[in-house]
Amino acid sequence: MINEALFLDLLKETLWMIMIISAPLLITGLVVGTLVSLVQTVTQLQESTLTFVPKLLVSGIVLIFMAPWMLQQMLQHTQKMFALMLELAQNTGNG
Repeated sequence: MINEALFLDLLKETLWMIMIISAPLLITGLVVGTLVSLVQTVTQLQESTLTFVPKLLVSGIVLIFMAPWMLQQMLQHTQKMFALMLELAQNTGNG
């Protein structure tokens, strides 16, 4: 049986992993959005597609380059979770 401390530790680790994996895309979107907004303010150009297209392109480029690292992080976390489930199942079956 899984105890409360182990469950909370796994939950914390999983949420941290989600934050780490999503950070490159979120930070990129934030930086590009800020720069485009600054350019729009300076040039007084208020075009809605001007904010969407650069964020989409840069996010796509970042995703292409970061996808292997993201996948590796997710696979390591998944393997760790399955190993822990196997260990818990064996301990439950013996005890």
